[in-house]
Amino acid sequence: MKTREILRRIFWEPLVIISRDKAGLIGFIFLLFILLLSFIGPYFIKLDTEVKLDRIYQFPSREHILGTDNQGRDIFSQIVNGGRDVIIVAFLAALISTLIAVSLGSLSAYAGGFTDTVIMFITEIILTIPQFPLLAVLAAFVRLTNTTMLAFIIGFLGWPALARAIRSQVLSIKERDYIEAARVLDLGRAHIIFSEILPNMLSYIVISLIMAMTGAVYSQVGLIILGLVPFYGHNWGLMIQLAWTRGAIFYKGSIFYILSPIIAIALFQWSAVTFTRSLEGIFNPRLRAGE
Repeated sequence: MKTREILRRIFWEPLVIISRDKAGLIGFIFLLFILLLSFIGPYFIKLDTEVKLDRIYQFPSREHILGTDNQGRDIFSQIVNGGRDVIIVAFLAALISTLIAVSLGSLSAYAGGFTDTVIMFITEIILTIPQFPLLAVLAAFVRLTNTTMLAFIIGFLGWPALARAIRSQVLSIKERDYIEAARVLDLGRAHIIFSEILPNMLSYIVISLIMAMTGAVYSQVGLIILGLVPFYGHNWGLMIQLAWTRGAIFYKGSIFYILSPIIAIALFQWSAVTFTRSLEGIFNPRLRAGE
């Protein structure tokens, strides 16, 4: 019975809450479809690497659902096999930036004084520097040999704005009665921040994580298109970059080759953002219908 109850709370109850918001439900379905397509699809649909010069820029057909590229290779297989690295980099970068932002923002607000001044001073300095140009400069000097390094650089530069927002949230929460009671009981700064304050901000943090993922997708795709990231594997960004460098825009039949990765990226972004509408209800019981 305990196992059944745990499974119900982890899986069934969130699904019921998600289903109450139609837009959030649609976003969840599309997001789940893209994740399954990107992570499980490659086991069933192998990347087409065979050059077929007699099939260049063919329009969609039964054999090629999205048509073919400039070398006669199947575009759909490229879409299926091109999402995993983009999503992994986006998630790791968002996770890194969110962890840094939550840690520094919470510490700054709770500690106050000199600590707050120093953290906010560093945050404001980084905020004044345009992020993408700085990212492009770092990518030119740092050897990005794998997805982890790329995710680390994107994540390391993406935390300041969220840190300021987290600081504002914590400044409000730390004045509440249960936080004062924790101080009186001398539970310690770490316990108060991570056990009392942050759990009450969980919905905001998770939504911010997803929004950070969308920004990380644009950053990495932009770097790939500019040729600042070595081709560590096939992905949607590389498809756009190759379409641009190989002059696909000048061919009438290349429309599906150009638009397919762009639509895939846009659909992933849209589904993730739309899904956040349901997350508030999952993490905040007071907002659930009927309560």
